[in-house]
Amino acid sequence: MRLLQVIKPLVGVLPEVVRPGRKIPFQEKVGYTVVTLLVFLVCCQVPLYGIQTAKSSDPFYWMRVILASNRGTLMELGISPLISASLLMQLLAGSNVIEVNHSVKEERALFSAAQKLFAILFTVIMAVAYVVAGMYGDLATLGAGNAVLIVSQLSCAGLVVIVLDEMLQKGYGFGSGVSLFIATNICETIVWKAFSMTTINTGNGTEFEGALIALFHLPFSRPDKLRALKEALYRQHLPNVTNLLATVLTFIMVIYFQGWKVELPVKYQKYRGQQGLYPIRLFYTANMPIILQTALVSNIYFISQLLHKRFASSTLVRLVGAWEADGVSGQMVPVGGVAYYISPPRSLAGILGDPFHAVFYIVFVLSSCALLSKMWMEVSGTSPKDVARQLRDQQVVIKGHRDTAIAHVLNRYIPTAAALGGMVIGALTVVADFLGAIGSGTGILLAVTIIYQYYEMIQKEASGMEGAAM
Repeated sequence: MRLLQVIKPLVGVLPEVVRPGRKIPFQEKVGYTVVTLLVFLVCCQVPLYGIQTAKSSDPFYWMRVILASNRGTLMELGISPLISASLLMQLLAGSNVIEVNHSVKEERALFSAAQKLFAILFTVIMAVAYVVAGMYGDLATLGAGNAVLIVSQLSCAGLVVIVLDEMLQKGYGFGSGVSLFIATNICETIVWKAFSMTTINTGNGTEFEGALIALFHLPFSRPDKLRALKEALYRQHLPNVTNLLATVLTFIMVIYFQGWKVELPVKYQKYRGQQGLYPIRLFYTANMPIILQTALVSNIYFISQLLHKRFASSTLVRLVGAWEADGVSGQMVPVGGVAYYISPPRSLAGILGDPFHAVFYIVFVLSSCALLSKMWMEVSGTSPKDVARQLRDQQVVIKGHRDTAIAHVLNRYIPTAAALGGMVIGALTVVADFLGAIGSGTGILLAVTIIYQYYEMIQKEASGMEGAAM
């Protein structure tokens, strides 16, 4: 608690959303959620003032869909400061660098304030790093005035994201800003890749970017119908129908695993004879493992590219990551070092050409997701002892077991569900990446789990309204 006490004087100056003093009606929650989404979408389209046309590679090209960011706009940083701050605080708490009891209101408030403070600091630091790295043009050409202006715009937009996320989490809307923005960005990408009417000249003639549009356009516009159909199914440098089918298959697999759970029979001591079931889902920690893992990888990518740009000849820097420009997109892609091995193989040929890379990537994703899932379970107040305390407070016991044995029984299931669920999430991500799903395996997984959570929240709210009406 000593480290948390240091920031106690700063709590009063941090921006804060006051908890609602009443129960927010369903329609009002929908309104707050829609307005939050509209603010995010507008920020995704408003360009940054003062930037030049930067020809530099995008350090977050492969992660933008997941980070809910849009290059060159107010949403340049997306949610990366938020999830980076969350990852840092969970690591500090999980390694016992800081100790916090989430059942104590004051400690819980200090923990949230520290996370918010780190999110603000990350926002400013990343904004400065983007400008200094030359993402918006050479710093000398931009000038001090434009550089300060760009940093100010990114910082203010990041602050808006932090406040919107806090507003939803405190009960004004549904879910959280992080989840809402990720799901929106990923769904927008999938729809665009499927139905985009943008035309691109690939050297073999004009093609539509959208996979479904190309499926009808190519056979009608090319004399060789069979070859045109094959190109629509398997074309390499634009979205194809196979990618779309892989996306649908991933959606189905994730929804299927969402239903896996163990239900423990419980009874209520306060109401004699009343019984129920306590579900422990396979995805016990939901999508948090993959969000935290994405934040970790994106920061490694960013730091690695900055180091490679400045010290490309250094052996130590090349061990962290070596980068080259892709011949088609012009984006920098990892070709060596740690950054290369934690990145997914980009094609089946890449898997066959470097099987060690594929194996290392699989092991890294599975193990990191399992570890982060267990870590999140411990620090988020959902560990066996935390759940046991909550059940005792509600005077709920597991049938066939004494009140003192609740934690022991839960310890058989919850840690296993957290670790196994994290590994399954990682495995689904790997499968989707290897199949070439649109938006990456991580993106698809996040979208499905978030949409499913929103479905459950809205269903619960709607059933509560029906019960109140009766």
